[in-house]
Amino acid sequence: MRERAARWLWGSAMRLAAPLLLARWWWRGRVEPGYRAAMAERLGFCGSGAGQGGWVWLHAVSLGETRAAQPLIEALRRREPGLRLLLTHTTATGREAGRALLRAGDAQCWLPLDTPGAVRRFYAHWRPCLGLLMETEVWPTLLADPQAPPIHLVNARLSAKSLRQGQRFPNLLGAAARRLRSALAQTQPDAERLRLMGVAQVEVLGNLKFDLQPDLALLQRGQAWRPAGPPVLLAAVTREGEEAELLKAWQALPEPRPRLLVVPRHPQRFEEVATLLGRPARRSLWGDVGPDASALAQPLWLGDSMREMPLYYGLADLALLGGSFGPFGGQNLIEAAACGCPLILGPSTFNFAQAAELALQAGAAQQVSDVRAALALAMQLLNDKAALQQMRKAALAFAAAHRGAAERMAERVLG
Repeated sequence: MRERAARWLWGSAMRLAAPLLLARWWWRGRVEPGYRAAMAERLGFCGSGAGQGGWVWLHAVSLGETRAAQPLIEALRRREPGLRLLLTHTTATGREAGRALLRAGDAQCWLPLDTPGAVRRFYAHWRPCLGLLMETEVWPTLLADPQAPPIHLVNARLSAKSLRQGQRFPNLLGAAARRLRSALAQTQPDAERLRLMGVAQVEVLGNLKFDLQPDLALLQRGQAWRPAGPPVLLAAVTREGEEAELLKAWQALPEPRPRLLVVPRHPQRFEEVATLLGRPARRSLWGDVGPDASALAQPLWLGDSMREMPLYYGLADLALLGGSFGPFGGQNLIEAAACGCPLILGPSTFNFAQAAELALQAGAAQQVSDVRAALALAMQLLNDKAALQQMRKAALAFAAAHRGAAERMAERVLG
């Protein structure tokens, strides 16, 4: 009875919030037009094309989860060549990236808002036979609907903060967790927290991001573009506030300074960061030929392109991990390691705690307390070619040693 009441209150709150959420997505569509596409799908109106049901449905909320899903999708198809994939997303970047994962006969749409009506229409239209939610996505109405298929949380992770928040609402989020068929966790601490949250079947199978192979053509292009002269220090997937602090610390370095390449995480911030940096050389102006003479004369570069991180890691002699110098919990450091790029981490790595710990143990990364310490260490490493080369080798070995999660997860959910 308490669970039903909690779910009714949640559904009512989501109904009231729906107009505001739709307006917010429409407003974001000014900068990212993808948010304005097929907005009726957010309410569960999915049009035509569902066919006879039987879809394997995978939800990847944003760009990072969508990219991480690629090796799992490939492993699922190896086991079931005729698999019909339904991909859902919440963000425009996730939806755009997801298009590249589709084959003939697959489908893609927005995840519906977690209201009873939208969820009911979504399930009635698609009739999936299996549901896979990437990483942390647990929605009470979606899991409780009578039409819901068996649903697994894959590549699952749960922070201590999220556990505390979830335990405050045991009749809502705890009940939703109990409805999961299983959670296939990245790490043992994640697994322990998921059990405390209420998931009955939990297994540690590793992190799908280790199975992602960097685009070799992009990596080689970046390496070919690596300029003579000052080494390139990459600030990778930076977040709000980090760029200003980094720029101030970089300007305080003695000459000769390394060339600073800043790649913001979110494309809607490209212009903001360009203004902050002054007049940086911009990747978007280089085309396929690489930095021209004007760019090579600039000490500040802006990586204002999407889905080119292997190129940036190939360009860089050393990288600072964005998101780890502000209160954001860090970013995916595995891709940098797979590209053989040495890393300096800031103090905030809770989103990738075990990966960060393993990278530090392997010698693929070093960790510091703040941006100034990071730049001091960067100057030291950039002047020690032998140490940098050792870190490159350690990064490649670290990335290779932890692969295989995709096959293990595909076996569990299809077995």
